[in-house]
Amino acid sequence: MTTATAAVPVKRFWKYGDLGLVIFMFGTLLLLVQPVPPFVLDLLLALSIAVGMLIMLVILYLREPSDFSGFPTLLLIITLFRLGLNVASTRLILLDGYAGEVINAFGNYVVRGNYVVGAVIFLILTVINFIVITKGAGRIAEVAARFTLDALPGKQMSIDAELNAGLIKEDQARARRTSLQHETDFYGAMDGASKFVRGDAVAAVLITLINILGGFGIGVVQRGLSLMESLQVYTVLSIGDGLVSQIPALVVSTAAGILVTRAASKENLGHSLTRQLFFYPRALGILAIGMVVFALVPGLPSVPFLVLALLFGGIYRALKKSGLGIDLEGQELLEAGKAGQPGDPKSQTAAKPVAAPEKLETLLNVDTLQIELGYGLVSLADVRKGGDLLERVTGVRRNFVQDMGFIIPPIRLRDNLQLGPNEYRFLLRGHFIATGEIMPGHYLAMNTGNSKTTLAGIPTTEPVFQLPATWIKEMDRRNAEVAGFTIVDPASVLVTHLGETIKRSCHQILSRQDVQVLLENLKQNHPALVNELVPSLLSTGQVQRILQNLLAEGVSIRNLVGILERVADYSAVTKNPDELSEQARRALGAQIVKPYQNEQGALQAITMDPWLEEEISKGLRQSPNETLLFMEPKLSQHLTYHLSKLVQPMIAEGRAPVMICSAVIRLGLRRFFAANFPETAFLAYEELPPRIEIHAAGSIPSPA
Repeated sequence: MTTATAAVPVKRFWKYGDLGLVIFMFGTLLLLVQPVPPFVLDLLLALSIAVGMLIMLVILYLREPSDFSGFPTLLLIITLFRLGLNVASTRLILLDGYAGEVINAFGNYVVRGNYVVGAVIFLILTVINFIVITKGAGRIAEVAARFTLDALPGKQMSIDAELNAGLIKEDQARARRTSLQHETDFYGAMDGASKFVRGDAVAAVLITLINILGGFGIGVVQRGLSLMESLQVYTVLSIGDGLVSQIPALVVSTAAGILVTRAASKENLGHSLTRQLFFYPRALGILAIGMVVFALVPGLPSVPFLVLALLFGGIYRALKKSGLGIDLEGQELLEAGKAGQPGDPKSQTAAKPVAAPEKLETLLNVDTLQIELGYGLVSLADVRKGGDLLERVTGVRRNFVQDMGFIIPPIRLRDNLQLGPNEYRFLLRGHFIATGEIMPGHYLAMNTGNSKTTLAGIPTTEPVFQLPATWIKEMDRRNAEVAGFTIVDPASVLVTHLGETIKRSCHQILSRQDVQVLLENLKQNHPALVNELVPSLLSTGQVQRILQNLLAEGVSIRNLVGILERVADYSAVTKNPDELSEQARRALGAQIVKPYQNEQGALQAITMDPWLEEEISKGLRQSPNETLLFMEPKLSQHLTYHLSKLVQPMIAEGRAPVMICSAVIRLGLRRFFAANFPETAFLAYEELPPRIEIHAAGSIPSPA
C-alpha cells in the first residue's frame, strides 16, 4: 500500500471529525436516561481510562501549552462523559447489584474486597485530586490568565515596534498576533475549565456516598439481605465505581496541571526535563556520595541506597566522559570532538583573517550611511555572541524600500573608541546626523498606558520621540509589562532610531545614481514615459530635485509612474523643480492626505484668513530653480505665535498637526517654518481628495 493510499482513511477521519463529536455528545446524553448493559458499561469505562491516558501523553509531548488550545473544551466534554458513566453505573448497582466486570474488578481485585480499604484509597485519591492537584492547577491557571491578559497590550505594541523597525514582515507580525491571541484565549479558558475538574471531584464523592446509602437501603428493604451482606455488596461496588471514575479524573487533572505549569519550549516535556535534570554532572556525583552515606547509617537498609549510588554514579561518569552538561561553576562543557574549542591555539590561528594588501583608493570612498558603536555595543553586531544587529539593519533597509520607494545604499557598521561605551551615532556621508545611548543587558520601558507604577531603573529619554523612559533589568521586565509599560530591547531601540533618522534624511540620501537606477528599472515596463521625459524634457538632476522635494516632506516616491506622468505633462511649461514637485503632489493627493485622516476619513486642520494668505504671497520670490518666501518681521511673529498656539494642543492629543493653505504659498510657507515646526504638515487645498470632510482645528486671524 502506498503512502497516498494509506493517507485516505486518515483524511476521511479528519473530515468527519465533527460528526464523530456529535455522536459522542449524543451518546453521553443517552447515558443519563437510557440503561446500558454491563458489557457496554465495561467498554465505556475502559474508554474513559484510555482517553485520560491519551490526554496525558499528548500533553507530555507538547512544546507550547497553547498548541493544545482545545483542551479546555475537551476537559468539559470528558467531565460530562464521566458523570454520564457515574449515572449509568449507579443505575446498574442499585437495580441489579452488578455493574460489569470493570467495576467488580476494581472493587474486589484492586482492594481485595475490603470495603474499608477501598473507602480509604478512594478518599485518598479524592483528596489528592481535589485539594492538591486541582486546587493548585486552578490557581496557576487563574494567575496565568490574569498576567497574560495584563501583558497583552505591551506585547502587541512590541510586535508593532518590531514591524515598524523592519525586524519582521507583515505576515510574521500577523502570525505573532494570532499566536498571542490564541495564548490569551487559552489561559482565559483554562481559568474557567479548572472549575469543571473540581466540580467533578466533588460529584464523585457525593455519587459514591449516594450509592452506598441507597444500595444499603435497597439491599435490606427490597432484596431481603442482612445488614452485613448489604453493606458488603453495595459498598464494594460503590467503591469500585468511585475508583474506576476517580483514576481517569486524577489522570486528566494531572495533565491539566502539567499543561498550565510548563513554559513554552522547543522540546517536549520529557526531553526538556531530562536535559535539565542531568545538565549538572557534579550534582549527580554528590548525590551518589550521599546515597553511600545513607547506606552506612545503622538501621537503614543498605541495598536500596547502594543500588541508587551505583546508578547515579554511573550517570555522572557517563556525562563527564561524553562532555555534556554544565558544571556547577557555570562553565559549559562542549560535545566531545567538536572542532574549534575555545582556547585551542589551532582554532585561534585558523580564525585569524589573512591580511590583504591595502588599496589606498578605498580611502577616497565615503560611505553614504554609517553606524558608529561604542565598544560596549560591539557585541550587538557580533553573530558569534548572538548579536543580530546586521540582520536588523538589513530589515530596516527592506522596510524603507517598501515605504519610501527607493533603495538606500548598504549601511556600514564600525566601532569608535572615542564614543562612550554605550553610545552610538549615525553618519551621513561622514557627517553626524543623530546619536543615542542604549544599555546592553537592560530593557527600555516606556509608559505608553499612563501607568501610575514607578519602575526601579535608570531614567532616560527615548531617542526617537523624546519620550521619558526607564532602563530596567531582565528580572523586572514581567512586572513592567503587567503594569502596562511598553518594553523594547536595546537593539530594537537602535534600529527604530535608525529607521526614523533615515526617513527624515532620505532626501539627502537620494543621489543622481539612485535616480538613474530608478529610471532604468522603470524603463523596463514604461519605456515610453522614460524616453519622453529624460533627457528630452528634463535632466537626471532635475528629476532628482523633484523627488528630493517630495521625500523631504515624507512623501513616498514608490508610485514613480504617477509622479513622472504628472511631471511630463507640465515639464513643457516649466523646468522649475519646485513647481513640478508641487504638480506631482497633486497627483499623489490621496496618498499624502491619508496619514492625517481619522478613522471616519475626516481631516482636522488649521486654516488662515484669506487676507493673510494674500499678504504672504507678496513675499514669494521664484528663480528658475527655486521658490523662496520673504516675510516682514511683524508678520512672521504673528504667524509664529498663532501657529504655535494651535499646533501644541494637537501634539498633546497625539494628532499630527496639519495646516491647509493655497497651493501658491504652500511650499514657501513650509520651508519658512520647517525649522520651528518640523512636525507640522502643510497641505494645499488643491491636493485634497474630492468630498473630503475638513474639521477646523483653528484659524490664524489677520493682524489687528
